[in-house]
Amino acid sequence: MGRSHIASEACNCNAPDTGNMEVLTLFGSDEHKEKYLKPLLDGTMASAFAMTEPRVASSDATNIELRMERDGDEYVLNGRKWFASNALHRNCKVLIVMGKTDPTADPHRQQSMMVVPIDAPGVTVMRGLLVFGYQDREGHAEIDFTDVRVPAKDVLKGEGEGFAISQARLGPGRIHHCMRAIGAAERALELMCRRAQSRVTFGSPVAERSNIQDWIAEARIDIEMIRLLTFKAAYLMDTVGNKGARTEIAAIKVAAPNIALKIIDRAIQVHGAAGVSEDFPLAMMYAQLRTLRLADGPDEVHKRAIARHELGRYRDAAGAAGGTVTPGGHKAVVS
Repeated sequence: MGRSHIASEACNCNAPDTGNMEVLTLFGSDEHKEKYLKPLLDGTMASAFAMTEPRVASSDATNIELRMERDGDEYVLNGRKWFASNALHRNCKVLIVMGKTDPTADPHRQQSMMVVPIDAPGVTVMRGLLVFGYQDREGHAEIDFTDVRVPAKDVLKGEGEGFAISQARLGPGRIHHCMRAIGAAERALELMCRRAQSRVTFGSPVAERSNIQDWIAEARIDIEMIRLLTFKAAYLMDTVGNKGARTEIAAIKVAAPNIALKIIDRAIQVHGAAGVSEDFPLAMMYAQLRTLRLADGPDEVHKRAIARHELGRYRDAAGAAGGTVTPGGHKAVVS
């Protein structure tokens, strides 16, 4: 899908709709499924996901500030979101919004998710946000919520379940992004090869330069590595669940965008000035993939999770053995 800028939209498997479909499938009521899920699956409706906020570091979901205060059979929403992907889509009818319902609860039980019609009174789309100067896909919007009233029946799963839902949603969303990144890397490699074979410098094709051949070979190796890592993550998600596959999901979320960016950057270099022009898709591809290092959690958050998991493995092994663990993972028992 990532080979084409419009493919995921044309095939109705674009973010954030795919993630929102999963959330509604898992946690939506029968009414939600009839009113929103079916049109989303049919491709007659689009949706947006509103989690990131301009005033806090939203990579830590416990920082969320948008308030959702209970008032009888309704909640009153006040706050602001931005980078709400897809909110500028002409068919966007509904938002899935994450906010804080109980600031006094356990940090991971303070948040809830609600289904909010985009035309609800008090919902104002303030502006569209450009990404590296591009209007990315169907837009990233800044949205203001002022005294927005949402029926209590539109809370997903229940009050305090927002963090758990976000974790269930983001795992599949991350691997979908990585699949698209692989497609983009394949497209960049193809463009690099075609350009290198068609351009002549100093009497011979650019493709005959050893450094260009190194780039092409490394690109193929790197693509196959991230493809296999993505397959592994997907297999584990199917067999042991998203929680059991969280380390592999985190790993591919770091690896795929970074490797794709490296390949796109080299393709730009082979194209020369044309590579940064609008005549080729490479500059736009680079902007999109660079954004992916932030979307659904920045690299640093995923690396921290991987490191903590790895350290935990050795710490647990050392404790069980009554000693230390060697670099190879072997127990060294202290007598």
